[in-house]
Order: sequence, then structure tokens, then C-alpha cells
Amino acid sequence: MSRKKARGVTRNEILDRAWDLISEKGADISMSQIAAESHVSRQSVYLHFKTRGGLLLALVQRADERFEVKEGFFSALEIEDPAQRLDECLKVWFEFAVKIHPVATDLIRLRKTDDDANTAWTDRMADLRTWERQLVQSLADDGALSDDWQVDDAADFLWASTSIQIWDILYNDRSWNAAKISELLRRSVAKTLLH
Repeated sequence: MSRKKARGVTRNEILDRAWDLISEKGADISMSQIAAESHVSRQSVYLHFKTRGGLLLALVQRADERFEVKEGFFSALEIEDPAQRLDECLKVWFEFAVKIHPVATDLIRLRKTDDDANTAWTDRMADLRTWERQLVQSLADDGALSDDWQVDDAADFLWASTSIQIWDILYNDRSWNAAKISELLRRSVAKTLLH
């Protein structure tokens, strides 16, 4: 195995172990804890990620890759029927939300006091807003977006309506299961955004 390939595998293994650790213990764990749990030296973790912020940013970007959310979203974006396209894109997102929920809620918790957590969270939410704006633009291009909406406002509404924060409230505070959250939010968004 080449050195470059070995480094890539080690980097992803560290990220995957860090993901599991943060899911179990929270995002305020140290680089030393991640190194110990990954069976590498602390120096190795720093060589790969430079800073804790670099690790958290790589971690959330790795989640997109690991759980193939971009592929799923962009595949759903190709669906011809606008209502089905919207529904499938939202299914992809809500399936991903289940997987990222433990880490995402902890990054949200820390973001006001931890610049690294805030940077990681802001990066992912900016990408989500971009993807959802593309989806809304495609609905508008097909004449399916309700006349009550401008594209940017509809994208903001969609972004807020599908947030992890809303998902978490329904899941933890109201004890809805993931399937119910997905189904009812998808239906609600479709009724609000489409003709």
C-alpha cells in the first residue's frame, strides 16, 4: 500500500472513530482522547488535522461522504416530477438527519461557546442551504413553486423547516419517531411550497 493511501485510510479511521466518540461523549472531547481511542499518537492526529477545529470540520465533511448524502440528494434532484423530486430530496435529508443527530445536536449545543464547533456547524449548514436553494430553484424553473414564494425566501423556509433543531424537538421533546418526523415534515413542506 502506498504511503499516500495509508495516510488516507488512517485519516478516515481517525475521523470515523472521532464520530463514534462524539456520538457517545459529546463534541467537547479533546484531541488526546481522540488519539487514544483511535490508537494513534496525539501528534498523528495533529499531523492530519492541525487543530481541533480542523478535525471537527473534516469530521462533518466526512459524514457527508461516509453517509453519501450528496450523492443521494443530487440523484433525487434529477427526478423529473417536481413534487416527487422535492419529496425524494427531503427523504434523503431526513435519513441523513437520523445518522448525524447525536453529533449535530452537540455541535449546536457548543457553537455559542466553542469557535471550532461553530465553524464546523456553520460550514455544513451553508452547504445544506446551497443544496436546498438548488432544489427550490428547480421547482421554480418547472413552474411548481407556489406564487406566494420568492426562491430565496422559499429556500430559507425549507432550510429552517428541515433543521436538525426542529427534528430534535419533535424527536426528543415530543417523542415522535424518525419515520413520523420525515413523513409529516415532507408533507407540510410540500403543501406550503408547491402549487
